[in-house]
Amino acid sequence: MRSTVLKLVLGIFLSIGLTEANAQVFPKIIKRNNNTTQSSGTQERKNIELRGFDQESYLRTLSSVTDSIIFENNVNLGKVRSIVSEDPNVMIWAPTNQLVKVSEQIQIDSIWITAYEYYSSWDSKKIDIYNFDPKTFTDSVNIRLYDPFFGYDWKMPLEKTPVTSTFGSRWGRWHYGTDLDLNTGDPVYSGFDGIVRVRSYDRYGYGYYLVVRHKNGLETLYGHLSKFLVDVGQEVKAGDLIAKGGSTGRSTGSHLHYELRYRGLPFDPQLVYEFDEAKIIGPNYLITPSTFSQVVKARTAAYHRVKKGETLGSIARKYGVSINTITRLNGISTRSILRIGQNLRVR
Repeated sequence: MRSTVLKLVLGIFLSIGLTEANAQVFPKIIKRNNNTTQSSGTQERKNIELRGFDQESYLRTLSSVTDSIIFENNVNLGKVRSIVSEDPNVMIWAPTNQLVKVSEQIQIDSIWITAYEYYSSWDSKKIDIYNFDPKTFTDSVNIRLYDPFFGYDWKMPLEKTPVTSTFGSRWGRWHYGTDLDLNTGDPVYSGFDGIVRVRSYDRYGYGYYLVVRHKNGLETLYGHLSKFLVDVGQEVKAGDLIAKGGSTGRSTGSHLHYELRYRGLPFDPQLVYEFDEAKIIGPNYLITPSTFSQVVKARTAAYHRVKKGETLGSIARKYGVSINTITRLNGISTRSILRIGQNLRVR
């Protein structure tokens, strides 16, 4: 009898060892311990290992329930969807079953977790990371902008929001946001609850800018800033101070360039806000194919027939694009000789 029990125990340990050996290794969730003092005569460990991460078991768990992240407000993690909740009555703030391994780590409630576990897509360098084609989008998605029941609020990005330039075509090029007047150094606030995804600088465009991913499935972009007050991975609440306004990048004066984006695609913020009255249209906004009609138009390939006396520079200025864009699209160089009647792709 004793021999049988020993064989059974040995078999269990061997089975566990083989399972662990074949399991794919992923980064571990680490709890940061800031307490460097000694307790009961022994020094506490600075990092406490909570558990290993096994992708297969994690994906199986997602179909029913998950305890991988600490959440508040009694959010039901057993109801897992995509990054955007399509239920108009429930705001889901949960991971998905499509994992992307990235290097960044973020801190939530003193728990360090890898960003791939928290989001299906994560990139702290690029603005549009979703490869979403608006031409194939035929659905309607009801976005829950804010929800008092769960404590999710909204705020205007500035204390005062006078519009100086709207979304759409401007000076021969597309303007993908709404410009709001301000003085350099004025406070800029997060529009909704979320987490900072991009903090970067674009010399010929946005200048210093932030992208914040929100719990409602949208992202907001804040451009031409003079100072950052938040870091990538930092959770923010609606109305939290995230930056100071300015006139950096391609700007003719101090203002905030404010964008709303769904799956990386910008749409008119004035469909959601009434800036003159400093208010939002309501708790919901319905995303439809017509939401991106201007983006589809802007992305449509355009061609120009060369006329007498025209140069690459004059054509580029006419369409609001760079010379490099035209040469790249047409497989030519800046030294190429243009022929009258030649068709050049400009977009």
